Amino acid sequence: MTNGHDERVYLLTGATGGLGFATAEVLVAHGARVVISGRDAERVADAVSALGAEQAEGVVADNADPRTPHVLIAAARERFGRVDGLLVSVGGPAAGRITEIADEAWRESFESVFLGAVRITREVAAELGDGGSIALVLSNSVRAPIAGLGVSNGLRPGLAMVAKDLADELGPRGVRVNALLPARIDTERVRHLDALGGQPDEARAAAEAKIPMGRYGRPEEFGQAAAFLLSPAASYLTGVMLPVDGGATRAL
Repeated sequence: MTNGHDERVYLLTGATGGLGFATAEVLVAHGARVVISGRDAERVADAVSALGAEQAEGVVADNADPRTPHVLIAAARERFGRVDGLLVSVGGPAAGRITEIADEAWRESFESVFLGAVRITREVAAELGDGGSIALVLSNSVRAPIAGLGVSNGLRPGLAMVAKDLADELGPRGVRVNALLPARIDTERVRHLDALGGQPDEARAAAEAKIPMGRYGRPEEFGQAAAFLLSPAASYLTGVMLPVDGGATRAL
């Protein structure tokens, strides 16, 4: 059974590593073509090489830059002639408690994590036709706060509501909008968070003990879920907040 990705073209931001890259790998494996972005030119080039130059195009861009949506759309149309979907990986704000985070850190994160994601989603949505799909990579902090991640706890629930609202707005056009809520996926970002207290192995063991499946997720497992949610096979799913967390989220 195919998810229907063959020949479809997807834009993926923040996709030179982590969850965005894992999703790009699955999409390419299913016959899709991708335009990936990241802020580091060398990492963009390496990611395109790993994905295969015939099916991937790379763009050096920052989500916070107002020009980024235009650059992404133009790259897709010039290289592949169309745009069918979008994955916005908004990255992880710096860790810290609410009482310790300065205004400037909030402003910087708002520009990249929140406003950048909204702007890219809005501009790409205008390019999509019937069957188009958008997915935002958020966090299970949408459902419950994560200790020590004050900025993420503040911004991601708002993006989840943006996704829900856009699902209402774009549904009549046949464009779907969903979000993914990963928890402990074994990425560089999560390993960094585990190391903040100076005992990464102990932090990981404590986190795994709270996950019903007893382990961290693999990036490719997230990529499979994201690729499905973007695909025509999920054609009647919109406004969904999909946890990808091994059962860690206890709320319905």
